[in-house]
Amino acid sequence: MDYEEINYRSYSRERELEASVAFPVLMRKTYLWMAMALAITGLTSYVVATNATFMGLMFQYPKAIWVFFIAEIALVIGLTAAIKKISLSVATLMFIAYAVLNGVTFSTLFYVYTMGSLASTFFVTAGTFGAMSAVGFVIKKDLSAMGHILIMALIGIIIATMVNIFLGSQGLDMIITYLGVLIFVGLTAYDTQKIKKMFMMAPDAGVHMQKYAVLAALTLYLDFINLFLYMLKLFGNRK
Repeated sequence: MDYEEINYRSYSRERELEASVAFPVLMRKTYLWMAMALAITGLTSYVVATNATFMGLMFQYPKAIWVFFIAEIALVIGLTAAIKKISLSVATLMFIAYAVLNGVTFSTLFYVYTMGSLASTFFVTAGTFGAMSAVGFVIKKDLSAMGHILIMALIGIIIATMVNIFLGSQGLDMIITYLGVLIFVGLTAYDTQKIKKMFMMAPDAGVHMQKYAVLAALTLYLDFINLFLYMLKLFGNRK
């Protein structure tokens, strides 16, 4: 065994050790960033909802809500497209900005639903999300095929929702709501498995991979938020 072979084997073992250490670090950062974003969204929505001046402006200029929606979409697209080019700090700030904007738009929920139903639905959503994320983490069956079907189904209910704006059908709205819950329950498991596979192949837990942890946190955050909104339509008590 010559010196170069010894060096190569030593280097390979070091890389394997870095990869094995990277996985739990990246998974932990993903869930911590997701939890941080949820906390920011909740706090922002409550602060805005209890600010009479701001809410007065929101109700006086209801079309302004579309500005926030467009800004949110732009942030998600921008973060996803530029993740390789931007720094970790910029990616994190964009994620935080998205969570804040979501909090502003969610502030109106406090005027539609009771505080008790918002809280209870959040905990039901958290339990469901946690269970399905655990399934996605431990299950050995590849969920890729199911994930592709769910993504197509999601596109379908988005189109159906837009059509129902003009139809105003309560029956169709209820069908969309139940399908929405099922879709995001499945997507939670699928996305968790996809993130797990990605981080199991991570060479290290450096800045580059941490940026993808931010993107992974955004993915799970979106699953949680959408699941919460659909469950709120089912279980929420309106004022």
